[in-house]
Amino acid sequence: MQFHRALATGADLEAACREVVASLRSGLGAGPIDLAFVFASPRYGLTIDRLPILLHDLLGARTLVGCSAAALSDEANVLDVGRHGIAVLAGRLPGAHIDTVALGTGDLPSPDAPPAAWRALLPACPHERTGMIVLTEPFHCDTRALLAGLDFGFPGVPKVGGIASGSRHPEGHSLFHGRSTQRAGAIVLSLAGNVELTTISTPGCRPFGRVGRVTAAGKNRLLEVDDRPARAFIEEQLEQLDDDQRAQAQQSPLLLAITPDPFATTDPGDGEFLVCNILGVDQAGQLVVAEHLPTGRTVRLLMRDESSAGADLEQRLRSGRQPRAAGALLFRCLGRQGADHAAFAQAADGVPMVGFHCNGEIAPTAGQTHLQAFTAAYGLFRPRSDA
Repeated sequence: MQFHRALATGADLEAACREVVASLRSGLGAGPIDLAFVFASPRYGLTIDRLPILLHDLLGARTLVGCSAAALSDEANVLDVGRHGIAVLAGRLPGAHIDTVALGTGDLPSPDAPPAAWRALLPACPHERTGMIVLTEPFHCDTRALLAGLDFGFPGVPKVGGIASGSRHPEGHSLFHGRSTQRAGAIVLSLAGNVELTTISTPGCRPFGRVGRVTAAGKNRLLEVDDRPARAFIEEQLEQLDDDQRAQAQQSPLLLAITPDPFATTDPGDGEFLVCNILGVDQAGQLVVAEHLPTGRTVRLLMRDESSAGADLEQRLRSGRQPRAAGALLFRCLGRQGADHAAFAQAADGVPMVGFHCNGEIAPTAGQTHLQAFTAAYGLFRPRSDA
């Protein structure tokens, strides 16, 4: 298994494509390429529709998927928001089975549909599936419903991905599938055969204060924690910080750690948790959050901590017993701080990686696939050890 990455800038789309392909061919050599992941700036406007056609004709990858992205990265660089650019990870995966499907907004089965209905969304596969890459757009696709359905139909299969970014217009995002571009829906790439997908996600923040349980909530408003007003819960945690910690907490917005399992009794700071953005406090003193919070969930406050993300990533990459990855993808929150690409390069020296800054990150937590916030999610490709 062999991967190579390339990143090119410039407002001339065709010139950028040629630069990317020249770099990929230099790294991979002549011959067929099985797979290409493509992320591109929406600054190219409507000409971005030509991107998958140009790359298909120049590179000839058997499978091509990707999306538009506000910012791009590889293991050495970050291409900031507002700049023209293309990032591609391409590879040869001998013995792997790869299939893709482009889903429209009306293609998802009903919530009451059986697992077979979700399995029918994907092409028939003669092998056990070993991983999925999921790319969606933010305005039309119900990403949470899609992830829940894929978990229902394909339990235990690792899934990672992100929501396209870079536009505030409902038709402003692009999903690439083969030679085609679509403005709505989702792309699901499935892996089987001699390839496995390992996922790592790091929230880039650390918990503080005590754990509480949601006792009253309404839609995206957190009303009470432990039968007390939510605002009082936050103020209590902040009062117990020392001066340095309080100064750090005040430098950036607070976040909320939520246990993904409504029946969990564990501390969301001691294990895996979902990160929820706190949008503010309304006039009634209710906490406005970015999620609908059911009662009974365990919560804890978080403060941003760039150093924790790098340390967590390094520990996870180096503690595993699996062989070195052949290639990697990074799906990183648009609002996240820190140099996740550099942390990856240091922990996985020499592994080619590309990624983009997302409107939401897709990764597993506590055995289920979730839409994350303020997270860096990595997908690592390796040959199967039992193949």
